[in-house]
Amino acid sequence: MKTKRVVITGGAGFLGSHLCDRFLAEGWDVVAVDNFVTGHERNLAHLNDNPRFSLVRADISAGFDVGGPVGAVLNFASPASPIDYAQLPIETLMVGSMGVKYALDLALRKGARFLQASTSEIYGDPLEHPQAETYWGNVSTLGPRSCYDEAKRFGEAMTVAYRRVHGADTRLIRIFNTYGPRMRLDDGRVVPAFLGQAMRKEPITVFGDGSQTRSFCYVSDLVEGIWRVLNGADPGPYNLGNPCEFTMLEFAQAVQRLFGATVIRFEPLPAHDPRKRQPDITKARTELGWEPAVPFEEGLGLTWAYFKRAGSVVGIDRG
Repeated sequence: MKTKRVVITGGAGFLGSHLCDRFLAEGWDVVAVDNFVTGHERNLAHLNDNPRFSLVRADISAGFDVGGPVGAVLNFASPASPIDYAQLPIETLMVGSMGVKYALDLALRKGARFLQASTSEIYGDPLEHPQAETYWGNVSTLGPRSCYDEAKRFGEAMTVAYRRVHGADTRLIRIFNTYGPRMRLDDGRVVPAFLGQAMRKEPITVFGDGSQTRSFCYVSDLVEGIWRVLNGADPGPYNLGNPCEFTMLEFAQAVQRLFGATVIRFEPLPAHDPRKRQPDITKARTELGWEPAVPFEEGLGLTWAYFKRAGSVVGIDRG
């Protein structure tokens, strides 16, 4: 990567905006590309006066281009929460297929390194636990999550095909549950859902009996992992997530303890909700020297503080 100029699709999203910050801090020029379907301009507002940052409004599913030299293309364009891709199933499938192709085409034209953001959702409701990169998954093509799961699986296949056929310089990551500032309280994921309910002094909603497990990685740890994969020699895939696993009931009880939340309310488990989710990060740990460093309660506190500061924007009481 001789040219220190990066294109980040989905750059106005939760993860994309943090990547913009990291690359600017590393001395790169950054071009963020977003159509603002799920991303938001407020995530990039602090960069408006930075001469090394620019923003392109475009839907990558319809094709796009960026002028000038480019050293790296990072594809993070996609709805990423259950609420979003339930409302936008066709758009999710398009950005995970044609969008990936057009992003790869840009990287090829520019002679740039390409990184595709995939997801732990490609493992489905896993029969292997924890999930290593060698696991092929247990995914329904017909379920309510299929638009996202299959889009990401297709994106992986497209990335590998471009590497084999065109010699594209590619990297592939599988992101497990990530949280932190710039998430949307209404995006349906469990961290903002629990914190938002606590801030509004509402019951914490736990689905099923709360025995289903997740593993949460703070956003700064994830960004560090992405940086190391991009600058490493192996094309991947790499699991990037926190292997510290706990139940949703334990998470709800932690929110009660830390933030004075009210009672826990149990609701029926949604269809096709994975029962377990825990990354095996042996590959990232041994090859990249990467593992999460931010303790969960510390990360929750930072996320809580962000939502309190942004209360008038995201729809909660600052008090």
